[in-house]
Amino acid sequence: MRVEFLGKVALVTGGANGIGAGVVRRLASLGASVVVADVDVEGGTAVAGEVGGVFVACDVRRSEASDAAVAACVSAFGRLDFVVLNAGVATGFGLGDDFDAERYRSVMGINLDGVVYGVHAALPELRKRGGQIVVTASMAGLMAMPLDPLYGANKAAVVALVRALGPVLAPDGVAVNAVCPSFADTAIITGFKSFLEDSGMPILSVDDVVDAYLAVLRGGETGQCWYVQAGRPSEPFRFPNPPGPRVEEG
Repeated sequence: MRVEFLGKVALVTGGANGIGAGVVRRLASLGASVVVADVDVEGGTAVAGEVGGVFVACDVRRSEASDAAVAACVSAFGRLDFVVLNAGVATGFGLGDDFDAERYRSVMGINLDGVVYGVHAALPELRKRGGQIVVTASMAGLMAMPLDPLYGANKAAVVALVRALGPVLAPDGVAVNAVCPSFADTAIITGFKSFLEDSGMPILSVDDVVDAYLAVLRGGETGQCWYVQAGRPSEPFRFPNPPGPRVEEG
């Protein structure tokens, strides 16, 4: 086992399966102690047990659940260094006859509120010795997503939050970045995976996405949003500058 992250403690939300589980396994293989946070008790317990970590039940829609997850890290390992806010779901409906206000609040609670609550809960510990927050956003946060416009909306909000928090938290020694994958082979694409395959859309492996997380953690930058696209190396997205103000004379 490589010991690159020996002595580091990581919290991974949505760590019971998919990208989150992949991040848990990779960090543990590099020496980190990991707390797996998820609503899937059976899956999360299994992943935590596999890596010698700790599982905590966590519904990220509730701020107190994020507080409890951070407390579990400190109780088990005495510190917190890396926070991977990965919990997320597809939206799968629009603003027409299929709109459901209750489902809308639920998915926004997971995909956006879960990031806000997770950052808020983690900051007191991360500020003690410096640390890193990595958030799972999406290519849908960088470009239009007609297949799931509300998913695009909450992921775009996550992107904007990360970009704004970068310079705000830097003086505290806390870096915050996002990973923005294209379609990855996880449960989130179950309902339309065959459509993607039939249309020739390349599907990322979980390992491809996890590689980007490690690149972010090793990069030492903040406020960046790394895209992950099949067939090309991951790197920070270069946001265009908006037009500046003009005087009346032009």
